Amino acid sequence: MLLENIFQERSVCVIANDIRSLHNVGSIFRSCDAFGVERLYLTGISGTPPRKEIAKVSLGSEHRVAWEYQEGVLALINELKTRGVKIVALENGQGSVDINSFKFKDKIALVIGNEVAGVSPEILDMCDAQVEIPMLAAKKSLNVSVAFGIALFALGQKND
Repeated sequence: MLLENIFQERSVCVIANDIRSLHNVGSIFRSCDAFGVERLYLTGISGTPPRKEIAKVSLGSEHRVAWEYQEGVLALINELKTRGVKIVALENGQGSVDINSFKFKDKIALVIGNEVAGVSPEILDMCDAQVEIPMLAAKKSLNVSVAFGIALFALGQKND
């Protein structure tokens, strides 16, 4: 099955919370466009278009990806949950499962967090699942936009 068909069958939206770097926001837009993400929610301190720093990296993706800004991420998560969306955090740590073994059949919202602090404990408490990218070396983190692209690729693999 093609990657695009998997994302069409299994709806994925993204919550980018407190992303400090406008370049990371631009990269997140570009990955959303490449993988056919249904909607991007920019929350907290995350920058929003139009900004030249976002446009420089997104290469026009900010015009093709459905997006909206919501200041309150917790209210957004509650709203999505009432619509039956499963909330999944991309965060390493206790309780995380290898993203390659994560199976989903329903709509999900993938939460990515701040470049330094990651996904906040308050958000993690609201999540239905927590996934991480397996890493072999001592450093157990990647740039948020790099990790996000890897996560979308992994989620897009057939996981029946």
